[in-house]
Amino acid sequence: MDVGVAALASAMGIGTLLIGAAIGWFWDVPRRVVAGVMAFGAGVMVATLALELVAEAADGGGVWPVVVGFAAGALLYVGGDRLVAARAARAAERARTDSRNITARRGGATRGNGGAIAVGALLDGIPEAIVIGLSAASGFPVAIVAAIGLSNIPEGLAGTVPLKKSGRPAGQVFGLWAAITVIATLAAVAGAALLADAPAEVLAVIVSLAAGALLAMVCNAMIPEAFHEDHWATGLLAAAGFLVAFVLNELT
Repeated sequence: MDVGVAALASAMGIGTLLIGAAIGWFWDVPRRVVAGVMAFGAGVMVATLALELVAEAADGGGVWPVVVGFAAGALLYVGGDRLVAARAARAAERARTDSRNITARRGGATRGNGGAIAVGALLDGIPEAIVIGLSAASGFPVAIVAAIGLSNIPEGLAGTVPLKKSGRPAGQVFGLWAAITVIATLAAVAGAALLADAPAEVLAVIVSLAAGALLAMVCNAMIPEAFHEDHWATGLLAAAGFLVAFVLNELT
């Protein structure tokens, strides 16, 4: 198995987080635009997990490995999200004691959705990268890389904007997304090198883990934020994202 192809494919798919982060950092993107991109990306993500991850996992490993992996992924994301929220609440309490630190106070008043989205990017990015690595056995996985890459642009954008507004420095924000990309690329190489001959049930659990974390992140962090700004347009944009991912999946 070509680990070089796996590494390149993963870096291209997961690395689009940095493209979204750059857009969110260097351009003053209106909140409604960010919300619209989040809604569109949510539709892409739902299509990716339904058409690529869960379907392939069920075909290869059966129903119960999918159930176990999907539930574990959702629990891991929600648990990570709660830890991020707890840290944000403690930061807010400290910020309220310093009335001069307006930036810190405003940043602490939120639930830290940027951090929550980053947690989701890590939790679903690693299994997704492993999937990319395994798919590289038969050549460059164009469809999977395109779908994951397209969904990660709004994920990076949506995660960067609140982090920037909370006063995080650029090095820390871009370092976060770069670290997630590097970790995911290493996971893709490991998947290509170590899991090629793993039982189908094990692979189904790993792939479903990504799907569970992905869906939990979409429901907890992306759709609520998008609906808060765009309301009725959220459903249309999410449907458009789903259809784009569906067409990409069918044509490649």
